[in-house]
Amino acid sequence: MRVLVTGACGMMGQHLLPMLKEKEGIEILGTTYRPTTDLRELPQDVPTQELDVRDYDAVCNVISSFKPDHILHLAAQSYPAVSWKKPQYTVDTNIKGTVNLFEAVKRAKINPIILVACSSAEYGFVDEKDVPIKETHPLLPLHPYGVSKVAQDLLAYQYHKNDGIKTIRARIFNTTGPKKVNDVCSDFTKQAVLIEKGMQKPVIHVGNLHTRRAITDVRDMVRGFMLLMEKGKYGDVYNISGEKAYPIKDILDTVLRITNVQAEVYQDPQLMRPTDEKIIFGDSSKLQEHTGWRQEIPIEQTLKDMINYWRKKL
Repeated sequence: MRVLVTGACGMMGQHLLPMLKEKEGIEILGTTYRPTTDLRELPQDVPTQELDVRDYDAVCNVISSFKPDHILHLAAQSYPAVSWKKPQYTVDTNIKGTVNLFEAVKRAKINPIILVACSSAEYGFVDEKDVPIKETHPLLPLHPYGVSKVAQDLLAYQYHKNDGIKTIRARIFNTTGPKKVNDVCSDFTKQAVLIEKGMQKPVIHVGNLHTRRAITDVRDMVRGFMLLMEKGKYGDVYNISGEKAYPIKDILDTVLRITNVQAEVYQDPQLMRPTDEKIIFGDSSKLQEHTGWRQEIPIEQTLKDMINYWRKKL
């Protein structure tokens, strides 16, 4: 069985490839472009190649030569904050890149199972009375990234309906873990370790501490991907969310307690967004019913592992 992972050097790919490598009878190919993690941390015996998913001919070449049985489409510009600054790049990568992938599959006349990494950012503002959010909730995103993810989501749906491609859509809620960068958990843990090592003044820079987020460990998330590829219903959409929404301030307090760091907390205007969802918390009951998935790794363990990662990395 041949498995293609696009965006293999994002944080999720860094954890997914080793999981795939442990399984017998799987040939893996990962593609990378402008990686957000260290390529040297990928398993050395897993083949990778550079691929800009915006380049249709290049995508066709990869698909036609490798002929995957399964595709996990993780390649994306995946940061909401970046999408404000680079909306064209975000849309080109996430929407055009997804169209290129499906058209390349059609051109190669193969029919792999394709999991498309969608996002909770598609939902936008949600009232407290509507959480945890179900998959049927309206999609009203608040930034270019969220809009691009709605497009990816619906493209996967229409390619299934019109062309019979075996798509599965995973709406991913806040996910973190070792090797993650540019989210609150990675920012807090990295800053705490920098302070601990005397590499940063004892000041933690923060954004909005009053929002709440359901947070899933990346290792639980990629396990959910594997279960969906095996048991998910083609054409359907599944939330993958943590089971509890944590105030961001509680995350910060936990990091400071684990590291025993004493620091001033500074609300940095550069870290504040024009709009910010008050709560992001999904209902994963359909995923649980269809696949048996459960969140296993508690947030404190995730934060401890991230702190230890930065202690070694820095």
